[in-house]
Amino acid sequence: MSRPFKVLGIQQIAIGGEDKAKLAEFWIDIMGLTKVNTFQSEKENVNEDILSMGKGPYAVEVDIMQPIDPNKSPKVHEPKLNHIGLWIDDLAKAVEWLTSKGVRFTPGGIRKGAAGYDVCFIHPKGNDEFPLSSQGVLVELVQAPDDVIKALS
Repeated sequence: MSRPFKVLGIQQIAIGGEDKAKLAEFWIDIMGLTKVNTFQSEKENVNEDILSMGKGPYAVEVDIMQPIDPNKSPKVHEPKLNHIGLWIDDLAKAVEWLTSKGVRFTPGGIRKGAAGYDVCFIHPKGNDEFPLSSQGVLVELVQAPDDVIKALS
């Protein structure tokens, strides 16, 4: 099976909670991660801080998220480990190939993510049309920039 793309490494881990301040107290104050950005989207029902550990192409994001409205979907605080992001060397080829193999993606296709990279999500559950899924874990595929591709290839 010839795969036309490579998974290069972990881009991010996203953690949800009801109160982003409590998450920040642990991840920033206690663990020492650095806040590098914020992102808010009514459509995605998310208010998040983007934290970083490591440097340059080896940095990994930890996104701490709370819902704008805890009664609306998506519920970014359920489950607490919301999703993992994987650096991909060629996102368009990956999506095309994975779709041809029967992998289910969430609606929205490839789009700009909170950190500015092109992203898409593999659905945690399969269906009749696309039976393959990530078996209960939401997975974000992230187009790696050139420096990350060079460093991690």
